[in-house]
Amino acid sequence: MATTDDTTDDTASRATGQGSGVYTHAQVLTILSGLLLGMFLGALDQTIVSTSIRTIADDLDGLSVQAWVTTAYLITSTITTPIYGKLGDIYGRKKLFMFAISVFVLGSVLCTFATSMYELAAFRAFQGLGAGGLFTLVLAIIGDIVSPRERAKYTGYFMATFGTSSVLGPVIGGFFAGRTDILGVTGWRWVFLVNVPVGIAALVVVSRTLHLDHQPRQARIDWWGASALVVGLVPLLAVAEQGREWGWGSGRSLLCYVVGALGITAFVLAEKAMGDDALIPLRLFRIRAAAVTITASIAIGAAMFGGILILPLYMQVVHGASPTEAGLLMLPMVLGLMAGALVSGQLISRTGKTRIFPRVGSALIVVALLLLSTTSADTSLVVVDLFMLVLGLGLGNCMQPLLLIMQSAVPPSEIGVATSSATFFRQIGGTIGVAVFLSVLFSTVGPHIADEIDKASTTGSFQAVVDDPNPTDQMILEAGGAASGQVQDDSSFIEKLSPALAHPFKQGFASSMDLVFLMGAGVGLVAFLLLLLMPSVELRATSAAAAVRATAAPETS
Repeated sequence: MATTDDTTDDTASRATGQGSGVYTHAQVLTILSGLLLGMFLGALDQTIVSTSIRTIADDLDGLSVQAWVTTAYLITSTITTPIYGKLGDIYGRKKLFMFAISVFVLGSVLCTFATSMYELAAFRAFQGLGAGGLFTLVLAIIGDIVSPRERAKYTGYFMATFGTSSVLGPVIGGFFAGRTDILGVTGWRWVFLVNVPVGIAALVVVSRTLHLDHQPRQARIDWWGASALVVGLVPLLAVAEQGREWGWGSGRSLLCYVVGALGITAFVLAEKAMGDDALIPLRLFRIRAAAVTITASIAIGAAMFGGILILPLYMQVVHGASPTEAGLLMLPMVLGLMAGALVSGQLISRTGKTRIFPRVGSALIVVALLLLSTTSADTSLVVVDLFMLVLGLGLGNCMQPLLLIMQSAVPPSEIGVATSSATFFRQIGGTIGVAVFLSVLFSTVGPHIADEIDKASTTGSFQAVVDDPNPTDQMILEAGGAASGQVQDDSSFIEKLSPALAHPFKQGFASSMDLVFLMGAGVGLVAFLLLLLMPSVELRATSAAAAVRATAAPETS
């Protein structure tokens, strides 16, 4: 006899489709209201914190260790992603989702009381324990209640949520960071405090609307696999984030490589021993569609996160935009992402065909990044916006179709593992991409700036600045070659320079960013080639919950 995520009366069961695992469009929209609040919570946090981290670091006197605040959150949220997916398959997702929201909100409250960057890093790590379940469980729950073909129709709601948070995050983050205090609380602390009302609203809505039919199953918990995953990923993620500062060949980095390799080896052995009960079952990689999706997700994650990270820097350093303005200037990419997802979703719903969309999407990503690699300090923002629109269209055609393929390629009872695996490997790819791309950017920007200054020094406008410099010009001219290195720590002085002296700095940055975009295009090409190997996958006509229930019915009759 089936048990449910939570105790509900017969009326609630009938009202939510719980008895059959089949839900009407109205019922799905009601459930979606809570899911989207949870997704909005996680998506908003990513953008709002990145906008205000510089202000936070200055206030807590910890600019040199600000990267650890990001790294701590990244480590815990990445590691817990597959754990939430597996536990959701075993025990059901509603209570787990509410637990993830609660941990995230509690972590947000703790962050508002941080008195040092080290405290903030610890609280962000705790917050990440909840964040790991937000996206994974939302996508798995929608897979439970809606068939893959019908699920494509609801893509627009998720993309609208993601897009709204992408635009609102920098604006809200900039607003809070720019205020000394609000209602007696330091302005930047509201960056975390704002999660509390959103999280509480999500808990209330989820509690009242989300009633899932869950068929419990006996399974061993893969504690050894989870422990080995922690041992393997923590040092590797740490060196990915900190390697540029430590030195990629330093003793500390080498130790991380060794420990990480041992941990990953132990993880693979543990997963092999656990078989079907593994955190990430190795047999997933024997399913061709799943294996292609996972490997392509790594490449797409690297290209996507690398590009998204570099574009705001381009807007701020090269075009002098504020963090808030840079967020708004990303709107063309967000609109492209939403449009790509909506169109592909509707076409998938009508035709049932999926693999053409990630192929087209990855090709568009390559084209967009190649176009962006041609930009300079003098490129019009209108042109950059068009290139960003193409990039967004490519991403929109990749994300949802790949997830649908992954969820349809595995048994319905393992949709949580499938969802978390795709998300997990995309995050790993993004982390690697960001680390490598930032390393390339900052290791080449100094020489590029020096070359541009040499070229500009022969022009009349540059000589005019040398003859009559303003105070900032004078400081940079006196610094000589050291000025190109100084820009890596603080680029804000560029806007105070005379245009003739500022241009070489901006062009030097643009040249390094062009190299990063070119590398991103190469990674995108790898994803495109991998996706050519994608087999045809038939999307299920029923939701995962209904399929599991139908499978279990003969066994219980």
